[in-house]
Amino acid sequence: MLKKRIFIIFLSLIIIIGIIIVFSQNAKNAISVIYNLATGTDINLKNSAGSINVLLLGIGGGSHEGPDLTDTIILANINQTKNEVNLISVPRDLWIPDLSSKINAAYVEGEKYKKGILLASKVMEKVTGQSIKYTVVMDFSGFEKLINIMGGVDVNVQRAFDDYQYPISGKENEPCGHSQEELPSLATASSDLEAFPCRYEHIRFEKGQQQMNGNTALEFVRSRHATGDEGTDFARSQRQHEVITSMKNKMLSLGIVFNPIKIFEIYNVLKDNINTDIKTEEMDDFIRLAQKLKNAKIVNFVLDVGDENKKTYGVLINPPITSDYDYQWVLIPRVGNDNFTEIKDYINCITSEDKCRVTESAIESVNQ
Repeated sequence: MLKKRIFIIFLSLIIIIGIIIVFSQNAKNAISVIYNLATGTDINLKNSAGSINVLLLGIGGGSHEGPDLTDTIILANINQTKNEVNLISVPRDLWIPDLSSKINAAYVEGEKYKKGILLASKVMEKVTGQSIKYTVVMDFSGFEKLINIMGGVDVNVQRAFDDYQYPISGKENEPCGHSQEELPSLATASSDLEAFPCRYEHIRFEKGQQQMNGNTALEFVRSRHATGDEGTDFARSQRQHEVITSMKNKMLSLGIVFNPIKIFEIYNVLKDNINTDIKTEEMDDFIRLAQKLKNAKIVNFVLDVGDENKKTYGVLINPPITSDYDYQWVLIPRVGNDNFTEIKDYINCITSEDKCRVTESAIESVNQ
């Protein structure tokens, strides 16, 4: 459900961008595009005859640590014929030997040459075996500002929790009173919180319905070190689900498309916080695509290591920490480092069959 909501919001943002672009052009162009939207039925996007692949990336941006590292990596496979959208989540810790780094570094490495989208999409093509024609990148700042423009969101917090190690923006490299000579010895500290307490703050959320502004909502969905059950990635995903659902509901309740002030406020946020290779002339096609897929079946998949307790299998494993992976905690394909054949088979099965599953030794198609 989380990835379904992410995709719904992505399409909503594309619609808003398209409307803004329409009215930012001269009258002749505006009339032409509006006419095409009203009367046209063809969708002339790349690969639109079959399926369309869109890569969705989320980054910290700004002064955040590793601002261009992609925390969120989702391949959206849109099948118009089947009226279905497959959302495939790729973990940021997947090791890519060609980069000598994790997959979340592909965008930042490419941005050194103003080619972040190109490199990220090419790496994803190698991993998934899918042709990626469009990419959208959004940062934390855009997420926070959008919520503030909406006037906040109402979120139902399922469980109260504390996080004593929430990063303070702008203090990622603070020495916290330590001298330069002391810093090397702090590498052996049991935690960053112990060594550099001034870099973090304590946040707490109480159980129950509450209104959140952009900053509070960002803390709620970013928290990675919560105490108890809320400290898991699964719980974090559920919190993101809550906020994104609230954003979608609030966005629709405001009637943003018919509110010129809100439209221009959102446009200003998006143009500063979104990077995409979608061309202006393709926006009307994306609007039609969103309209066509409003009742589409959304199916979610995650490339993972499986769950031993639930007796499920994954296509990835966590190898020992060695020099092969720059002494980092990483994930690699279970069939071997740099061997993405099984992942490609799995994704190909997903995009062509009704249902697929990973068994102990193979990928199986299970027709419903």
